[in-house]
Amino acid sequence: MPSPPHRLVQTLDRFNGAHPWDHNAHYHPWILRQLPDRFGSALDVGSGSGDLARLLATRADEVHGVDSDPVIVAQARTPSPGPTAVSFTVADARTGIPAGPHDVITCVATLHHLPFTEALDTFRRHLAPGGTLVVVGLYRPRTATDHLLGAAAVLPNAAIGWLKNKGRAAAPPTSMTARTRQADMPFSDIAAAARTTLPGARLRRRLFWRYTLIWRRP
Repeated sequence: MPSPPHRLVQTLDRFNGAHPWDHNAHYHPWILRQLPDRFGSALDVGSGSGDLARLLATRADEVHGVDSDPVIVAQARTPSPGPTAVSFTVADARTGIPAGPHDVITCVATLHHLPFTEALDTFRRHLAPGGTLVVVGLYRPRTATDHLLGAAAVLPNAAIGWLKNKGRAAAPPTSMTARTRQADMPFSDIAAAARTTLPGARLRRRLFWRYTLIWRRP
């Protein structure tokens, strides 16, 4: 017979499946708060359906979104009104991104799909002096702190899902989304590698199984 904690986890999984919400978009307002009011060129790596790129376009002169999934890039290219043109390209995040230099580079829930140090080095080379790199990433829980933070996110996750879906079970999604996989690097390894590649980078564990990284190029 399953233990009560196990039954609770199963119940929460079913609830979250019926009341899903976008954990990555939750951090979009936070990303904007880390950036200047106006800047020139922005690059969104792993741009998906283009929501963050279009938000960046409210502040940037030009925005480039790159993603390796041609289906989701086609979805992102659907015209939408806005003051700044956003281009979306099917490209490898390490070798096919626009050269720049870019004043802002963002990367949300994508870095764990790439060779970590190589990707950060690519972002560093394409970032303009004084520019800002903002990453929201996933990590593999390993320490007691990791697991406690994950446990602390369970009830807020359910509450936000309930509120965003107005208490109703969500219909199955009709739009295409990019495939995801579990992160394999623990936070301590991510922080150590990031600070070696990007001296002065600031990293922090966050709710909803994410971490953030901010680096400003000297």
